[in-house]
Amino acid sequence: MHRFANPARFLKIARPLTGWLFWPGLSLILAGCFCGLFVTPADYLQGETVRILYIHVPAAWLGMAGWSGIAVAALMQLVWRHPLASIAGRALAAPGALFTAICLATGSIWGRPTWGTWWEWDGRMTSMLVLLFLYLGYIALANASARQGQGGVSAVTAIFGLVGAINIPIINRSVVWWNSLHQGPSITLRGSSIDGSLLWPLGLTFLGFSLLFGAIVLMRMRTLLARNKIEARMQRLARG
Repeated sequence: MHRFANPARFLKIARPLTGWLFWPGLSLILAGCFCGLFVTPADYLQGETVRILYIHVPAAWLGMAGWSGIAVAALMQLVWRHPLASIAGRALAAPGALFTAICLATGSIWGRPTWGTWWEWDGRMTSMLVLLFLYLGYIALANASARQGQGGVSAVTAIFGLVGAINIPIINRSVVWWNSLHQGPSITLRGSSIDGSLLWPLGLTFLGFSLLFGAIVLMRMRTLLARNKIEARMQRLARG
């Protein structure tokens, strides 16, 4: 990983990679949503409302994956002092929070006709809401670090990212550990409980949103690096 510690070397790879991730990702999202809306049949129990899974499931995955990435970046920052680790943490926070919010919103919309309520304080929904609050806290700490003249995030922010990762396995196992309105694990290593006629567009949107997420993170890293470069130049000019 230290081969990419040099910002110039990283940017040389990140610039073309951003487009390679963005456009295929967007195409897969559009194809998956089209097939999910107009090609797949309605569910025999949930009817047309089941189609929201093509957005809800990838959003839930990326909300958790985003914080997992923050935790890895925090570990690299604190242990190996990787120069780009804190930049990566900041870049992951906003899209991770966005997809977590999308997960909560689509889950609430899905729950209203299915469960008869917009919200229920069960383990899965509550732990996802906690994740959103963790994202907001991380973003606030990261912005405070930036105002103090740091290019990435402070050590305190990185520690917060590591500690917050405790919530990820809680989200994952919440439907197993506690009684929940939320259905149990639908896709595991043993297979899927979702019928194949409904499942296949999910693969398209899952991959598409993941590629788009990667492109957004790279764009944000490039923006943060450019901003740091400008700020460093302004400081040199101010010193004369």
